[in-house]
Amino acid sequence: MNRPWLRHYDPGVPAEVKVPEESVPWLLWRAAERFPDLPALNFYGRRTTYAALRDQAARLASGLRELGLAPGERLAILLPNCPQLVAAYFAALSLGAVLVLINPLNSPTEVRYQVEDSGARILLALDHLLPKAAGLLEDGKLTRLIVTSLTEVLPWPLSWLYPLKAWRQGLPRGCPPEPGYARYARLLTSPPRPEPPRPTPEEVAVLQYTGGTTGVPKAAVLTHANLMANVAQINAWMPRVKVGEERLVGLLPLFHAFGLTVCLNWPVSVAAQILLLPRFEIREFLRLLRRDRPTILPGVPTLFVGLIHHPHIREVDFSCLWACVSGSAPLPAEVRESFERLTGCPILEGYGLTEASPVTHFTPFGGPRPGGSIGVPFPGTEARIVDDVTGERDLPPGEVGELIIRGPQVMQGYWGRPEETALVLRNGWLYTGDLARMDEAGYFYIMDRKKDIIISAGYKIFPREVEEVLFQHPGIKEAVVVGVPDPYRGEMVQAVIVPQPGARLTPEEVQAFCRERLAAYKVPRRVEFRAELPKSAVGKVLRRRLREEGRPSLAAGSEPA
Repeated sequence: MNRPWLRHYDPGVPAEVKVPEESVPWLLWRAAERFPDLPALNFYGRRTTYAALRDQAARLASGLRELGLAPGERLAILLPNCPQLVAAYFAALSLGAVLVLINPLNSPTEVRYQVEDSGARILLALDHLLPKAAGLLEDGKLTRLIVTSLTEVLPWPLSWLYPLKAWRQGLPRGCPPEPGYARYARLLTSPPRPEPPRPTPEEVAVLQYTGGTTGVPKAAVLTHANLMANVAQINAWMPRVKVGEERLVGLLPLFHAFGLTVCLNWPVSVAAQILLLPRFEIREFLRLLRRDRPTILPGVPTLFVGLIHHPHIREVDFSCLWACVSGSAPLPAEVRESFERLTGCPILEGYGLTEASPVTHFTPFGGPRPGGSIGVPFPGTEARIVDDVTGERDLPPGEVGELIIRGPQVMQGYWGRPEETALVLRNGWLYTGDLARMDEAGYFYIMDRKKDIIISAGYKIFPREVEEVLFQHPGIKEAVVVGVPDPYRGEMVQAVIVPQPGARLTPEEVQAFCRERLAAYKVPRRVEFRAELPKSAVGKVLRRRLREEGRPSLAAGSEPA
């Protein structure tokens, strides 16, 4: 495999990677054997060792088996980041069952859809979220509904304050004493199941639903081999990691492919301590930074945007961090440069998609990081740029086309959707739907999603190019660019902007700023200001929602002359 970029930073990085012929639960069992007394999880200061986590998983496996969870059957989980999710994940996988991780922010309709689509018969849910599963037991979609509470895992005094807060907010608490319901805490009292024969690497591990920002969610079928390959690729890429010594912030939602791999599977593979947080609250994050001194911070661009605009960011000690990782959405160059200037910690940008477990590209740790680049393919991963019409003709360096990928982390297909699978998996290659280019050194650059390209009066406009310019304006905190219908041009460029606190911006000022830096046809013809942007649970801006709205919210500018 020709990899011209290897010479730039580390000739020792292998072009291929050896993947252990094991299933995902082996990661936990191995870590518990080697480092039984090391903390595996840290949840608001309450620590769970690797030995204790393995014991919990073994007990849950026994309890789940008694409830009828058999190999190949699906277990749905409706939980935020918490110790119960981690224990249940390894327990179900050790039984040979398949996980369906559901976003806790989903509506009842969306929860029902994923349960029905996956065929899950057992659901593990947080007590506060029970209304989202309303009716699934009664109408026979579920045979069992397992209920747990954060009170069971929080340290004192939070374990006392949390139910009081829930009571004041009128949230459901506890497990209903009705047929079909089971208490998670009761399952933990089951005798530890003797280590069962682990599933083979080729068996399905997870039905990972896509975010649904571009249509009805589909489940990517990921095997144990897919997930183990991505873990092995990350380990080959990060030689600086010290096994048994790292502390990683587990802030990314574990129901998302990025969070599942980077904040759970991979850190367990190196016996890291995972500092779990259910959601991003900047005050709690800064408290964690002071108290637990994490060494690795995976995040999304909106997290780094929030940090650089915190009023006391210059007073925060980031010296414990040696690496930050950004993924899930493009990281504006201005955000990366500002964060690194303020904290002294590098941000390494990666790229991936649910259908690839998810990571396929990463910027090198010891080499160049060209602005705007997602880096180079992981070991064992091949990437090509092909024309976006036929998808067959390879394009030379510098030309923009569709990025296609082949590697051991690529999914088996979409669950129950052979026609849609055939559209994206062709001759062993995954067609990503992302437009990209590759430079002469082998570095890749994502330009935009194919469906996000704006065609205005015949001109093709990449939204990211305009967004990079907007982020250079000192009065702009966040910005996203979309195409909206225009009777004359077909589409016009609309910029939706969140101003910096206290900034007084006008549409005309923003347009003038862009006109100095962009061709006239790329300048936003409509500028809208908002207090915040609509985002998914992982922090990705929901472009489709903005396109569908297609109208001003707080203020809008007229077309530039």
